[in-house]
Amino acid sequence: MSTEINADIINHLYDTILSRKDADPNVSYSAKLLAKGPQKTAEKFGEEAVECLIECATGNKKELITESADVLYHLLVMWVSAGVSPDDVWQELHRREGTSGIAEKAARPSDPLK
Repeated sequence: MSTEINADIINHLYDTILSRKDADPNVSYSAKLLAKGPQKTAEKFGEEAVECLIECATGNKKELITESADVLYHLLVMWVSAGVSPDDVWQELHRREGTSGIAEKAARPSDPLK
């Protein structure tokens, strides 16, 4: 690859989405999504995630890549809508680094909905 791709691209896209939060929803797709609030941004993220799952399950690598990009975009829109930043998530990932996934999950408080 001629351009280095890393977490900076996520941070940059997040900043772009954040900058469009108060933009005209008729001009900016991000502003249009954000104007609908966290519940709708979460719903849209879910729709995109399902499309990504379908492409993975059917073995369509090209479409999986495309849908994965959509999932990442809509995840960032959802973060902006909910007031979560990439740094919040990076810190959580850093906290978990070096911890077994099984041990980390066992250490979580029990979910009252289960």
